Amino acid sequence: ELISSLRSKLQTLWEERELVLSEARECAERGEELEAMVRDICKPNEFERYMMFIGDLEKVVSLLLCLSSRLARVQNAMRRIDGNTDAEEKHSLNERHKLLSRQREDAKDLKENLDRRERVVSGILAKYLTDEQLQGYRRFVQVKTSLLIEQKDLEEQIKFFEEQLENLEKSIP
Repeated sequence: ELISSLRSKLQTLWEERELVLSEARECAERGEELEAMVRDICKPNEFERYMMFIGDLEKVVSLLLCLSSRLARVQNAMRRIDGNTDAEEKHSLNERHKLLSRQREDAKDLKENLDRRERVVSGILAKYLTDEQLQGYRRFVQVKTSLLIEQKDLEEQIKFFEEQLENLEKSIP
């Protein structure tokens, strides 16, 4: 019954992932249309700024999500530490926690810098785009970020349930 329930949950997550991937493809198409428009109306250096921002947006958001996920796993492992855990493993987990915490703080700084760059790019685009086009650009940035977060969350859930299912199947003779 539990195996059936896990398989059902996984099926639902896989279907959700397909929907999100479809939305991501649509978002990428909107991004390409926006890129072509920005290339046509902006000066080359302004277009370059736009492209660097869009490229870095995905990298920085993905980095933050990855580091947060890894940090959460280390924190969960630290919560499971008990009297039987050897000192070397405790030390290793503490060191990984410190490193990941520092890296996440650095990534947050990158995100703050990216937010400042977004305001600069928005200011550049405001000179050329109508209010409606500018809102479309802002929606694009927001949707792109949301989809990255949703994709990462679904991947984590799928991985978790696949591991649970695998462990459960191994435990049954």
